[in-house]
Amino acid sequence: MVGTRPEIIKMAPVCWELDRRRADYFILHTGQHYDFNMDRVFFQELGVKEPAVNLGVGSGTHGETTGKMLAGIEKTLLEMGPDVVLVNGDTNTTLAGAVAAAKLHILVGHVEAGLRNYDRRMPEEYNRIVADHVSDYLFAPSKLTLNNLREEGISKGTHYLYFGGFERPRIYLTGNTIVDAIRRIMKRIDATRTISKLGLAKNGYFYLTIHREENVDHRERLLAILKGLQRVSNEHRVPIVFPIHPRTRKRVQQFGLSDEVKRVDGLRLVEPGGYIPHLALESSARLVLTDSGGMQEETCTLRVPAVVIREVTDRPEGVAVGATMLTGLDPRRMPRVVKTMVERARDWENPYGDGRAARRIVRILLTRSS
Repeated sequence: MVGTRPEIIKMAPVCWELDRRRADYFILHTGQHYDFNMDRVFFQELGVKEPAVNLGVGSGTHGETTGKMLAGIEKTLLEMGPDVVLVNGDTNTTLAGAVAAAKLHILVGHVEAGLRNYDRRMPEEYNRIVADHVSDYLFAPSKLTLNNLREEGISKGTHYLYFGGFERPRIYLTGNTIVDAIRRIMKRIDATRTISKLGLAKNGYFYLTIHREENVDHRERLLAILKGLQRVSNEHRVPIVFPIHPRTRKRVQQFGLSDEVKRVDGLRLVEPGGYIPHLALESSARLVLTDSGGMQEETCTLRVPAVVIREVTDRPEGVAVGATMLTGLDPRRMPRVVKTMVERARDWENPYGDGRAARRIVRILLTRSS
C-alpha cells in the first residue's frame, strides 16, 4: 500500500523482489499525493506496476483524508482478500492501512518501523506509533529503530504471531529499503549529463528542499528559514538548486514572502521532477539542505553531507555517524552549520544497511505465512 511518492520509492524494492519470486500481490494507492501524472512518472522510472486500485483521496484535513482512506481501504481489502498488508513509514496512508487491515484481522507488515522523534507536534509521530503497535511484522531499518520498538514493549515475550500453534517474534532488523532503491537506480543514472544540462558542475552547488508542514505552514518559521538561506548564500556564493514543492510555493505566495525568496542570491527555483533527476542532483551536490526525512537517509547512503532544517529528527542515525547535522530555525546558526558540514569528510559508515532489506522482508513474509 502506498499513498505518497516517498512510499512508492521505498516500496519499489519490495515489489522488485516479489516480482523476482513471482509472488502474487497488488498495489493499493490511496492518492494522498494526488498529482497522478507525477506519481505515474515514479512508477515508470522505478519499473513498478501501476496500482490495481487508486482511491484518489487527495487533500483535506488529517481527519477527513484518513477517514476517506479507512473506508476505501476496508472496501478494497474485503474485495481482494490479501493474506498480508504492507504499509511504509509514517503517513496518513500508513495509519489508515494498518488500522483497516488490523480491524479485518489481516496480518500487517510495517516497513520502516520504529522511527521516533518524540515530538508530538508532528502528526507523523502518532501515525508511526499506532502503526507499530497494531502491526504483526515490524521491519526495523536500523539498530536504533529496533531498540525503540523493544523499549516500547513491542518484542518477544509481549506479542507473537501464531501459525499452526507456533509462536513467532515479530520484530526484524532488515535495513532500509531506500538503500536497495538507490543502489539499483544509481547504476542507471548519468548524473554528470543531468547536472550539466542545468549548467552545474559536480560539487559546485547546494541542493535544497523544504516542504514539511511544521516549517512552511507558519509564516515566521518559513521567514526564518529564508533569512538563514540568505546568510548561507552570502557566505558561500554557490548556486542553490531548489525544486520548490507545491505546498511551499503556495505558502510563499500566501504569506507574501516572494521578495524574501528573491533575496537569496544564487537560488535557482526548478520544477520538481521524477526520482532519477532528483538522485542525479542530490548525488552530485556539494551539500544538501533539507527538512525531508527520506533525504536524510538518501544523503547518508550517497555520502553527501546534509544540513537538516529542523529542531528534531527521526533519523538520528545520520547525526550519530556525522552524515547530517541539525540547524534548527536560527538564521545565524545556519551558515555555521553549513560551513561545518561542507568541510566534513565523507567517510562515514551507512547505518541503514547493505541494500538487501527487501530480500529479507519478502523472505520473512513468504516463510512465516507458508
